Amino acid sequence: MNKQHIINRFIKYVTIDTESDPNNPAFPSTEKQWDLAKVLEKELVEIGMEDVDLDENCYLMATLPSNLDYEVPTIGFVAHIDTSPDFTGANVKPQIHENYDGKDIILNKEQNIVLSPDYFDDLLQYKGQTIITTDGTTLLGADDKAGVTEIVSAMEYLIQHPEIKHGKIRVCFPPDEEVGKGAHMFDVEKFGAKWAYTMDGSQIGELEYENFNAAGAKITINGKIVHPGYAKGKMINSMTIASELINAMPANEVPEKTTGYEGFFHLHHMEGKVEQTTLQYIIRDHDMELFKNRKQAMLDLVSVMNTKLGKDLIEIEIKDQYYNMKEKVTPVMHIVDIAEEVMNDMGIKPLIKPIRGGTDGSQLSYKGLPCPNIFAGGHNFHGRYEYVPVESILKATEVIVGIAEKVSVKFK
Repeated sequence: MNKQHIINRFIKYVTIDTESDPNNPAFPSTEKQWDLAKVLEKELVEIGMEDVDLDENCYLMATLPSNLDYEVPTIGFVAHIDTSPDFTGANVKPQIHENYDGKDIILNKEQNIVLSPDYFDDLLQYKGQTIITTDGTTLLGADDKAGVTEIVSAMEYLIQHPEIKHGKIRVCFPPDEEVGKGAHMFDVEKFGAKWAYTMDGSQIGELEYENFNAAGAKITINGKIVHPGYAKGKMINSMTIASELINAMPANEVPEKTTGYEGFFHLHHMEGKVEQTTLQYIIRDHDMELFKNRKQAMLDLVSVMNTKLGKDLIEIEIKDQYYNMKEKVTPVMHIVDIAEEVMNDMGIKPLIKPIRGGTDGSQLSYKGLPCPNIFAGGHNFHGRYEYVPVESILKATEVIVGIAEKVSVKFK
């Protein structure tokens, strides 16, 4: 595979701003996601894909027909086109660092922004490789434009090398994964695959079929504003109540103090004045019973505090977001085994572990499309220190090709 060709493709994608918007219910949530979707639509046609279809909700699908003379299951590959609203994806200026020497990478000299292996020790895995970073002022967008690059490049490679045998392959590039809606308008029946893989993991070797059960909680605390000079017995400071509630939550059950299968409560947004304060939490756990217990614990805390306050000043709304795909993937574990075999054949050590988050694959699995997650190669997603080794993009592209070929052999 041509390394420079793939670098050029990735750079083209990440310099198109596709940041999604969690506050807009439309599909897509931002008009600018169409910019990349239309570029991809044209490119898929140019490389020789068939049935290229960009629908009214910005879901782009296409087909690589089988080149076999026998039937095998249709498989799919999925990567989302949007980038996270957690950090700006506008005016991305990628920097290419060839033959990485294992030392600090200066992202932005003027602002003294440094990507250092002293803090991000995963960098040391990639000494001697080509690393693409940001300039420190934006995210990079490897989540998930690395995945998009890999899928398009793998399809192009298979078209250019018809000697590699494969069954029918479907690809899809959905919008709005980063705001939890990527699978909402995904037409599984139209996609028509028996199973699929999201190319949306992180470091090389990741292979995941377990993820968090997830919910969001919005807590609204209503206070009463009066002049502070005459406030005794009259003012109700919603921010003070919010502080009490936050302090009553389990201090060690937060993202920065948990790992592996450990769940958490994460306060990710807070906005307040005396009269009203809003807290937004995400609730996560791999185990369904523990997940239910976490949601109930928040409801119970609010109830206890309202009783103590003598009136219902605190309102809480909890909405489930997605569930652990393990329940849907375990009955068809051969789809994970195929990806694991391909990685082993390529000398890549599979890192099979739970996702401390979610992908489109979790929702798609519950919609009838079992969908494990494979590494896309990036690190430090959603922030200024995001980077991706080009060699990881190349390996992920080869994994896609390998899976296509492996299916043609396994189901002969």
